Amino acid sequence: MEIYTDGGCSGNPGPGGWAYVIIKDEVIFAEKWGAEKFTTNNRMELQAVIAALEFLAQEEKKEEKIAVYTDSQYVQKGITIWMADWKKRGWKTSDKKPVKNQELWQRLDALAGLFLLSWVWVKGHAGNKYNERCDELTRIAIVSL
Repeated sequence: MEIYTDGGCSGNPGPGGWAYVIIKDEVIFAEKWGAEKFTTNNRMELQAVIAALEFLAQEEKKEEKIAVYTDSQYVQKGITIWMADWKKRGWKTSDKKPVKNQELWQRLDALAGLFLLSWVWVKGHAGNKYNERCDELTRIAIVSL
């Protein structure tokens, strides 16, 4: 199973959208988007992954190996590299400041613990079919506001 996610804003901060596309057996299993009137790009990137994992948790897909594809290095590095240190420091950055978007990171951490996940960074706007679909859905989400 594969999850593709994207998030973005029209202005940063500004109106934002997120989307995910879940692929199973090489076909689209699920896709969804959402929007917020005033947010940041990073929050929308996180929300896309959170929403996808919440959906799969409800679908009882916890036993499956899942690759999460994101064009956000913030998400990919945050979950695979930075989070362990944030947690050791009581959700503080290396310069002792509170981690931005902590509540979303904590939700993502709890959800990620339910699955066998691998995290893959993909270059955005580079022709990846499902990353492009997420980008399209994200733009639709923003316009829906």
